[in-house]
Amino acid sequence: MIDIRPILFITGILLIALSGAMSLPAFVDLYYGHPNWLLFACSALFTFFCGGTLALAFKTSIMTLSTNQALAFTAFSWVFVTAFSAIPLYASPYVSNYTDAFFEAMSGITTTGSTILVGLEMLPKGLLLWRGLLQWIGGIGIIVVAVAILPILQIGGMQLFRAESSDRSDKVMPRISQVATGIGLVYLSLTFLCFASLWWAGLSTFDALTHSMATISTGGMTGYDASFAYFNNPTAEWIIVLFMVLSGLPLVLYIKFFKEHHTAMTADSQVRWYMSIICLSCLIMFVFRTVNAPEITSFETLRHTVFNTISALTCTGFVTADYSQWGAFPALMMFFLMFIGGCTGSATGGIKIFRIKVLTSNILVHLKRILHPSGIFMVYFNKRPVPDAVSRSVEVFFYIYIVCFISCALMLSFFGHDFITSLSGSLAAISNVGQGLGEVIGPTGNFSTLSLGGKWTLSFTMLLGRLELLTILVLFLPRFWRQ
Repeated sequence: MIDIRPILFITGILLIALSGAMSLPAFVDLYYGHPNWLLFACSALFTFFCGGTLALAFKTSIMTLSTNQALAFTAFSWVFVTAFSAIPLYASPYVSNYTDAFFEAMSGITTTGSTILVGLEMLPKGLLLWRGLLQWIGGIGIIVVAVAILPILQIGGMQLFRAESSDRSDKVMPRISQVATGIGLVYLSLTFLCFASLWWAGLSTFDALTHSMATISTGGMTGYDASFAYFNNPTAEWIIVLFMVLSGLPLVLYIKFFKEHHTAMTADSQVRWYMSIICLSCLIMFVFRTVNAPEITSFETLRHTVFNTISALTCTGFVTADYSQWGAFPALMMFFLMFIGGCTGSATGGIKIFRIKVLTSNILVHLKRILHPSGIFMVYFNKRPVPDAVSRSVEVFFYIYIVCFISCALMLSFFGHDFITSLSGSLAAISNVGQGLGEVIGPTGNFSTLSLGGKWTLSFTMLLGRLELLTILVLFLPRFWRQ
């Protein structure tokens, strides 16, 4: 049986830190004279009490986690943090039930960006800041998990990114603190630069702060029902485009770029694929819009197509126009771009560029072997051969990804939702992109009208997608808990 004491102890520490984060929106609401500050203050105290109780009750001298404990902790911490993050939302008069509060919190902490709230412009500043903080915390959290834990757990081919270490045991961590520190500095720097740029472009200090957190985390939650279209600010939109692209890059490469060599970005094949897909997708979309909407100026066409295409690819979810009204091709193209996502080691969702590249290489190698049965062909990544175990891991991940996507869509359909809503809602959740297609949950829609069963289904699927599927699914194996 797994020793869960270290898991609960560290989870308690996380809840204590979460209570500190809750105090920030409390101070903001107090500053603006809104009575909602008391709800955040009480929620912070309750969360601190529960976290402190867990930390004291399960205090242990064991400071390292086995592989199974790391898996359990990753899943449990996300669920616990979400459950407590939903408390101030549920306590507010703007959310009618705990299901909606949990959905909103899960959407934020997984950087999905879907929302059940309407009339965002009328909400208190503290509540809007809390949504921004959840995205920002979830963004850096998943990056640390992706580069420090998933490679050791060999999930979805991530073992290819395992950091070199003399520790070959099944214990996870001594280097995680070093990795987390470096990533944290890069993450903070990008957030500050985005904030300063948006403030310079004319956004208020509060809007610049919340939208910089939503951009760098690729969460896409805004304080306006019209999303980023509310500002109608071309300069700010191009700034967001730049930082969405930067946020889709592996954050570890930033560290290598500044510490080791300045060719770290251009030498990485994943980055080259990422930039190529961006350029090709934007070009195709721009040509389509220019041909089919000649009455719109070329600059405006370029501005909206680039912004919304990159937002879909990086799974950020910002919109400046309802691209579902552009025709069937743009909507379908956006749909498939959401599957891809950004680079491994970033906060973006989707399957990730690395896996797309490995799958494509596997197909090409298989075709070559059909033509030349006696030939020897290898799959390469960054000029290094990809082990068969990694290729198999990527193939398994892709298969499970599609199965989970279909299962979620079927569940949504079971709860009475139409075909487009079910299909695009499933993709929005598992790819953590936040927006679907159609009139209900499309670019200008909202998830508030979905059934309770649909919201719980999407909440679970968001967690699945954020934690790379297998991290959650393996917990359902009885053998997992016997080791």
